Amino acid sequence: MMKKLYVFPLLCLSIVSFGQIPNLPTIQAPTQSGLGNYSNPNYGSPMNGRSPQRNYAPSMPSSYQKNSNSVQPHNMYESQGRSQNDALMREIEQDMAEVREMQFRKWVENGRNMSYDLPSLSGKAGTKAYYDAFNKISGMDLENYSLADVNFTVENAFYDNKQDITKFKAGIQKTAKQLLQKMKERKQDTESNVSKNLMLFEYFSKDMTLGGKVHKAFEYDFKDYMGEKDYSKMFVSKLLKTGSGQCHSMPLYYLMLAEEMNTEAYLSLAPNHSYIRFVGDEGKLRNIELTNGMFPTDNSFLESGYIKSEALQNKIYMENLSKKELLGMAYFDLARGYVHKFGYDEFVNKVIDKALKLYPNGIAPNMEKANIDRARLISVLQRLGINPDDKRDLERTGYFPKAVEQFKELNEQFNTIGNLGYAEMPASAYESWLAGLKTEKNKQESEALAERMRLYQLQKQKERQEQEALKKAQEKKKQEQKPRYFPIDPNKL
Repeated sequence: MMKKLYVFPLLCLSIVSFGQIPNLPTIQAPTQSGLGNYSNPNYGSPMNGRSPQRNYAPSMPSSYQKNSNSVQPHNMYESQGRSQNDALMREIEQDMAEVREMQFRKWVENGRNMSYDLPSLSGKAGTKAYYDAFNKISGMDLENYSLADVNFTVENAFYDNKQDITKFKAGIQKTAKQLLQKMKERKQDTESNVSKNLMLFEYFSKDMTLGGKVHKAFEYDFKDYMGEKDYSKMFVSKLLKTGSGQCHSMPLYYLMLAEEMNTEAYLSLAPNHSYIRFVGDEGKLRNIELTNGMFPTDNSFLESGYIKSEALQNKIYMENLSKKELLGMAYFDLARGYVHKFGYDEFVNKVIDKALKLYPNGIAPNMEKANIDRARLISVLQRLGINPDDKRDLERTGYFPKAVEQFKELNEQFNTIGNLGYAEMPASAYESWLAGLKTEKNKQESEALAERMRLYQLQKQKERQEQEALKKAQEKKKQEQKPRYFPIDPNKL
């Protein structure tokens, strides 16, 4: 029986998808009577994914074949010849059994003494940039780090530390200042969290003039939006360069601008998706969907059909990520970029363990942890010469306690993912759900909500202006009511 690991497509969150993996069996060590079935001389050497030769039988020595063809036992010598042949056959079989036994013991000994870690990829050019990035992020304050610094570090590692952080951050700072200036020109409250989020929403979803230039609304990049062919599609730097992105790059850039404008906004997750939340009118949480420029309701996400009650209970979806959890997702992004460029090794495991420490219930790092466990197990099986796609061949894993423990760990990680409430959402279902957000009903609801927030902000602004005018009038009246003292000339007394 085969068990399919939960698939989390590499969509906006850049999570690797899994193939088939064997159902994790209860492995028992084969009995001695079965040793003859494992007489492959290649035991203990890498098979490169090939199935070991089963039913191996050494060929009979050519000298014996020659003699057996030439001797024709007959008459009084027939019984004596058969007896000699039987003795010779028993001697050959005994020798073959001893060879098989020796090969088997050597295979077990080599297998138990070999490394059970993933082979290191540190020799590949570019890996050092990732090691440096990991160390840099690890040295940042868990609560007061700059998201722009973290994101740049992750993306810069992919480009082998050849990007300019000064230019990257200067662009963010310039845009934030222009948006605040735009609010002042419109006489909007630059201290209002809601007003600043509405301005950010407008910047992403509508054309506007900033600094004397026309800024075009950002577009959703439908071409290779999973970053399978071009992984840079996941990056904020690509969004800034082309004006198009997806649900990974857009929310991150939004949060960087919000951070620079000193306003509160949060990253939230849905199946294969991330979006923005902020505290709106009267303390209510509002959702912002940047891929289509809408304010969707919570029901819009629940209607996807892939958010189970367990997922809500474990808070893996539709929750505001804390600063620590957001940093955990940055570690996840760092690991995924490394895997895309180089593959899996124990460095990826180190990065994901850091992500899980900050975000234990994060579905993305938990899925990647399963990927690592699977890659490590497959590597071990291949080096043992065991075919992972052959259930009978897998039984030989019982000779190696460390391999059995790795099966157990992978099984436990499967269970963790399942217990968190994860449900696989195929790419086609995700695309249908995303397109479904643009229904006329949802558009009308979004526009109505946007108008209510706009009017509410105008009313609050009017009230603040009236209060400020009243305060100034009262202050002026106090000044007028103060007794006036005139200096006295002593010569006139």
